[in-house]
Amino acid sequence: MNSSSLAIWLDAARPKTLPLAVASIVCGSAVAGWQGSFSALVAGLALLTALLLQILSNLANDYGDAVKGTDNEHRLGPQRAIQSGLVTPSAMRNAMILNILLTVTSGLSLIFIACNNLQDMFGFMLLGLMAIAASIAYTVGNKPYGYRGLGDLSVLMFFGWLGVAGTYYLQAGQIDSVIMLPATACGLLAVGVLNINNLRDIDNDRACGKLTLAVRMGPDWGRKYHLFLLAGSVLCLALFAALELHSPFGWLFVLSAPLLFKHGKQVLQSTDGAALRPMMATMVKCALLTNLLFAAGVVLAAG
Repeated sequence: MNSSSLAIWLDAARPKTLPLAVASIVCGSAVAGWQGSFSALVAGLALLTALLLQILSNLANDYGDAVKGTDNEHRLGPQRAIQSGLVTPSAMRNAMILNILLTVTSGLSLIFIACNNLQDMFGFMLLGLMAIAASIAYTVGNKPYGYRGLGDLSVLMFFGWLGVAGTYYLQAGQIDSVIMLPATACGLLAVGVLNINNLRDIDNDRACGKLTLAVRMGPDWGRKYHLFLLAGSVLCLALFAALELHSPFGWLFVLSAPLLFKHGKQVLQSTDGAALRPMMATMVKCALLTNLLFAAGVVLAAG
């Protein structure tokens, strides 16, 4: 593989979105560390598996939207690999198969190292298979759930509840209901990234029959929904800090509040998809910064 083709595949993996996977593992690991159960090996394998799953989702989205004609000249987002003609559909399918093999290898390694009983092993194997299926079925197949407005729920589940709470469980060996607060917060911020994407391309998605939640709600309610996602994430983290941490460090995440507020105001005042185009990167940065500050606060509170 020459440098040019490597650059094409790196771009197809959409590295700018990968901080979302990093955030969920960091948050889950921070809370596990706060409980005295941090494992660097488990956290590292969880991070690798999460990154591979997100790359698989990105490749599958490239393939699915291209095959269905949703990636066309009217789409406002950056050109994808198949859409640009740099990668053929068959090559993308092969890349997805390779990615699945790598994900399964990483995931099984994580399970065998972290799980101490057969029940946990089979449970996480099932969750892993569900995550792989969800990564592909978002846009691929005859009835992709992303075209039915279910993408937001899937992101909340896999980038929030499973990503954070699952990482915590694999290190702590138990589940505590309080972990669902930061898990939900992390998930809501990830949904915010998807919502910006869907608001940006709302007109083209509607024309192509891709009925995302933004399409179903319409642009006005979609923008208000975005504010709910931002506010909901901050509320969840605030509840966790107030109920569990009892330390000033637990409130470090509020340092990202001005950036979240500014971003939310810009989204609310945006008039069309073109105005939202640069806000995708901003939302990713907001999500990463908020989660990293939260995780840092948890670690400092534990110390």
